[in-house]
Amino acid sequence: MDLSEALTISARGMSAQTERLRVIAENIANQDSSGSTPGAAPYRRRTVVFANELDRNLGLETVRVKQVLPDPSAFPLKYDPSNPAADGKGYVKMPNVNGFVEMMDMREAEQTYSANLNVMQASRAMLTRTIDLLK
Repeated sequence: MDLSEALTISARGMSAQTERLRVIAENIANQDSSGSTPGAAPYRRRTVVFANELDRNLGLETVRVKQVLPDPSAFPLKYDPSNPAADGKGYVKMPNVNGFVEMMDMREAEQTYSANLNVMQASRAMLTRTIDLLK
């Protein structure tokens, strides 16, 4: 594998993690978004699914975001009879977003992004050293 291939693989990995971070930020921003009418569904957490993709020009497997799917887990109920979305018993369906899980996913995505950035920086340094040797 040459250095330009390493740069391409890392760039695609960074792009996939950027999309993942965007989805995580959306989940966190909506973790308190309940429905506005009784029985209305609140915000549903979304997750990112990755897939390998063959880059035919380079002959390399790279990562991409295959799709962003809704999390099918149940909505937790919160007792809040004053909420306009409360059912007849006073319970409101809350989003199925767990802030702790989102923060852990965010940390993992950030570390993966950082690892890809380190590969890019190392590849760039090797390219610079190679050019310096050829002078």
